[in-house]
Amino acid sequence: MLGYLFGYFIKPNLTLRNAIKEARDKGMLALQEHNKGVYKTIVTDHNQSSELVVEVKELAVTSGGQVKVEFVSACYKNPEFRTKKGEALLREVRELLGEYLPQNEIEWYENKERENTIRQHLTSLDNLHKTHFGN
Repeated sequence: MLGYLFGYFIKPNLTLRNAIKEARDKGMLALQEHNKGVYKTIVTDHNQSSELVVEVKELAVTSGGQVKVEFVSACYKNPEFRTKKGEALLREVRELLGEYLPQNEIEWYENKERENTIRQHLTSLDNLHKTHFGN
């Protein structure tokens, strides 16, 4: 009888609680992601030039309109201009641009719809948890 109660009532509830907790944690992590955007500039060196496109993540905003950023990825539009890739290119971009960029020159990705969808899913998870477990 105890095995039946455990297998039919207790174990599925534990599995459901763990699944709800995991989905909620992933949703909260997705909401805590910072704004991401693209910064473009022209780089000139030895009579050659190329457009540099950098994907950035916002870390902080200063009162003067500057944004402290983390560089996610970068690429030159002219592949013959520079041949560095990966971490070496990101290090070069950090040295070239610094840690702060003007906020009005960054094209931010729109995240409002995504955030609203995640919030709706989190609300439905909370309601599911309250329905099944009462707390």
